[in-house]
Amino acid sequence: MRVPLQLQQTNGRQLAGQLSGPLRHFLATESGSALVLVVATAVALLWANSPWSAGYTATWETAASVQLGTIGMEMSLGHWISDGLMVLFFFVIGLEVRRDLAIGELTDRSRVVLPLLAGFAGMLVPAVLYLLIAPSGAAAAGWGVVIGTDTAFLLGTLALVGPTISTQLRVFLLTLTVVDDIVAVSVIGVFYAHSIDAVAIAVALAGVAALALLARLGVWRTWPYVLATLLVWLATIASGVHASIAGMVCGLLIPAFAPRREVVKDAAVRFRAFRQSPLPEVGRSARDAVARAVSVNERMQLVLHPWTGYVVVPLFALANAGVDLRGGALVDALSSPLTWAVVVGLVVGKFLGIGGGALVGARLRLGRLPQGVGPGQVLGGAALSGIGFTVSLLIIGLAFDSAQLRAEATIGVLLSLVIATALGWVTFQIAARWHGETSAGLPTVLSRPIDPARDHILGPVDAPLTLVEYADFECPFCAKATGVAREVREHYGDRLRYVFRHLTLPEVHPHAELAAAAAEAAAAQGKFWEMNGMLFAHADELELQDLAGYAGQLGLDVEDFLRDIDEQRHATRIREDVASAEASGARGTPTFFIGSQRHIGPWDAQSLIEALDAVEVPDPVRRP
Repeated sequence: MRVPLQLQQTNGRQLAGQLSGPLRHFLATESGSALVLVVATAVALLWANSPWSAGYTATWETAASVQLGTIGMEMSLGHWISDGLMVLFFFVIGLEVRRDLAIGELTDRSRVVLPLLAGFAGMLVPAVLYLLIAPSGAAAAGWGVVIGTDTAFLLGTLALVGPTISTQLRVFLLTLTVVDDIVAVSVIGVFYAHSIDAVAIAVALAGVAALALLARLGVWRTWPYVLATLLVWLATIASGVHASIAGMVCGLLIPAFAPRREVVKDAAVRFRAFRQSPLPEVGRSARDAVARAVSVNERMQLVLHPWTGYVVVPLFALANAGVDLRGGALVDALSSPLTWAVVVGLVVGKFLGIGGGALVGARLRLGRLPQGVGPGQVLGGAALSGIGFTVSLLIIGLAFDSAQLRAEATIGVLLSLVIATALGWVTFQIAARWHGETSAGLPTVLSRPIDPARDHILGPVDAPLTLVEYADFECPFCAKATGVAREVREHYGDRLRYVFRHLTLPEVHPHAELAAAAAEAAAAQGKFWEMNGMLFAHADELELQDLAGYAGQLGLDVEDFLRDIDEQRHATRIREDVASAEASGARGTPTFFIGSQRHIGPWDAQSLIEALDAVEVPDPVRRP
């Protein structure tokens, strides 16, 4: 069911709440850092074209060393940034990819096919176009310049020129940049490496093995991973391979996992103990328990991501975007095949590669475009992907020894930034005006009205306030939410009706569909709410024999109960609930609706009460 566009409009708070917490944080940091990146680029250009331009070059060529006894390392400031600080940037990318593969947007492999196809096409087509324009000579070495996309600039620019609501499109673009980042770093490490030192490579591989072993053993403290990563970084620098590949590989090996129920419960117990006995040793125990509940991956991201977004990448832009355009340099660049190879590769190549790869893949039914995202919006996102910047500037420094070639390629990257932004804006405008693609976000309105003859309802069916919950009986957080919903019902009394609907997630909760069938089989005998409470109380014991035992405890006809489950008498109803959740923008459990509007944000009792208090006009009850 397609929700009308006008019903999909939402405010900024709802916009952010459509995504998971870690992804929301990632997108917010990337978008916010884009402005800092623009300022750093402008400062670099002004500095390089000012009377103090000699100081610009001299600053980044200044030698700096770190010394510990007889052991030390010396590099220019520019190299410290590209070989040192930028490793953090790629390390954070690796962390994000690992998290998405383990518990994030990439866990649903069916949604990954189109972004993967678009990502690969978005690198192959630009490289081919580049080599068609600059097929030989020193310029040919720069083909890697056009394969990368700058995620920060992409998301920041999308916020400026894209649809007002663009969460689904942003997730799609972020997913395809995963492929982009992995391949781009591999290209840097393999094709732009210097002479290889076999001993250093062996040491780096030993560090990688140590990281894998730490993850396998379930080590939860951060410092062992930090030490192993430092070893890999130092060995990679000594090996002749660019250190960016060390950052990406190490990030990919840092484990990520969803909070486990028993670990969270242990943390809560220790925290309560500290509240009762605020002693140092009890506090340390509580702190360690909380740390165990959150993966090393997410703890590292929380610390490093703002630094890479607001310091590392802008500092890299400041050191590399400064091109002296005086003395005819700009005119020379505009007549250079190298400059236009970069421009055509990034702007045209990304537009055709990503846009064509995604749309052709969707037409061939290799995958589906994200819900709420239209073909024109995909093309708009593909156009903005022509902003290479960070990775492009890094490869320029590795691909060209000539200062003139570096300047021509850098001007091409800067021109691409402007042209790709303009092309993206035009494409989004056409998509909105001619095809009605004004929003690229998840729906926020309940797709199927409440039906007292069908829905499971607690409270008066004509109550002025409505709280709808989509839940999964095997979800540990839904079990907690049952207590929250009870508290909310007690607060409002007869002024509230509470509605329960199924949103089974079998890919993460293998017993969810069986438990939902048991609840409906109990409902057929008039005991839905009793079974509902029993299932949530035993969310980790949902085998068929367990369900039969619960039915016996509730006084149900067990044979008829099991026959209902075996014959899947209620499978259609459960699928209809799941379909309505999908059409309403619910992606996880628990998801609440206040009246007909999806609740965004925390779902503790106080937050839900505040949201319900804000409702002025109650939803009408649809009579059977």
